[in-house]
Amino acid sequence: MSNPFSDSMSLPVVAAPMFLISGPELVIECCKNGIVGTFPALNQRSTDGFEQWLIEIKSELRAWEAETGKQAAPFGVNLIVHNTNPRLQADLAICIKHEVPLIITSLGAVSDLVDAVHGYGGLVFHDIINRRHAEKAAGAGVDGLICVAAGAGGHAGTLNPMPFVQEIRSFFDGTILLSGCMSTGRDVASAMQMGADLAYMGTRFINVSESAADDAYRQMIIDSKTSDIVYTAAVSGVPASFMRKSLENNGITKDMWGMSKKIDFGEELDAEAKAWKTVWSAGQGVATIADTVPVAELIATLKSEFVAAIQAQAKLLDQYN
Repeated sequence: MSNPFSDSMSLPVVAAPMFLISGPELVIECCKNGIVGTFPALNQRSTDGFEQWLIEIKSELRAWEAETGKQAAPFGVNLIVHNTNPRLQADLAICIKHEVPLIITSLGAVSDLVDAVHGYGGLVFHDIINRRHAEKAAGAGVDGLICVAAGAGGHAGTLNPMPFVQEIRSFFDGTILLSGCMSTGRDVASAMQMGADLAYMGTRFINVSESAADDAYRQMIIDSKTSDIVYTAAVSGVPASFMRKSLENNGITKDMWGMSKKIDFGEELDAEAKAWKTVWSAGQGVATIADTVPVAELIATLKSEFVAAIQAQAKLLDQYN
C-alpha cells in the first residue's frame, strides 16, 4: 500500500471533485489543512477561466507556505476523458503547463494522457466501478485507482466496498482510494482497515462554508437519510446518486428513475450543468451529516475521530490477543 502524498498530509483524505460544487476556495482550504483538494476542470465554463483558477490556487498556496513555513497538501484536477468532451485536450495542455500535481480521470483511461502527466512528474488517479475498468486503467499506467463503491455520491458504483478493495488489491500494487458513504473520521479509519491507502470523500464537503452549494442544498443533505438517495441514469446518462426530494422537485418521478439518456459533454454541457444545479447529488453518507462548518473545523473533527477510532481498534488486540 502507498500514499504518495503522506509527507504533506495530516489525514489520509482526498476531497473529491464535485461538479458545480468544488472551486478554488474549497481546494485551497483543504490543502492548507492537510488533505488533497480537487475540482473538475469543467466547473469553470472556459479553458481560460480554468487556467485562472489554477493560477489562483497555486499563488494562494505558495503565499501561505511562505507565510507559515508549512507545506500544503497537493491539489488535483478532474478531467472527463470522454469523446464528447470538446475541452479535454485544451484543459490537459493547461494542466501540463501548470504541472498540476494530481490528475483524476473519469469515463476513460488513456495511456497518452497518463504519459503526458508523468512527463512533468504528475500522478494520475482513475475512477473505477468494477474490475474491468480497473484492469483497463492499470494497463494505461495510472498511479492510483479510485474504487467508487455502492452508495457514493455523483457517478457511483454498485459494489460492496470490502470485496471491491480486496479484488483490486489482488492485482494492482499502486495507490487505492475508496469512495462511498464516508462522512466521519471513523469511516476514514474503516477505509484503511479495508486496505485502502486514501479515503475519497465527497458529500461531506458539500456541507462546508467554502463549497459552492447553496443553503437549500445543504439543508436537504442534513434532512436526508440513506433511503432518500436514488441511483439513476435519468439525469445525465451515467448512473449517479441523487437526493429523492430534489429529483421529485424537478419532475423526475419514481417511474422515470429507470430511464436513461445519451451521454454528451459537448453541445449539452450547459444543459448538463443546469440539470445538476437543480437536481442535487449526494451519497448515502448524508445519514451522518448534521451541520455545515468551515473546512478547517471539519478536518480537525475528522482527525480527532480518526485517531479515536484507530486507538479503539488497538485496544481490541488486548481483548483478542
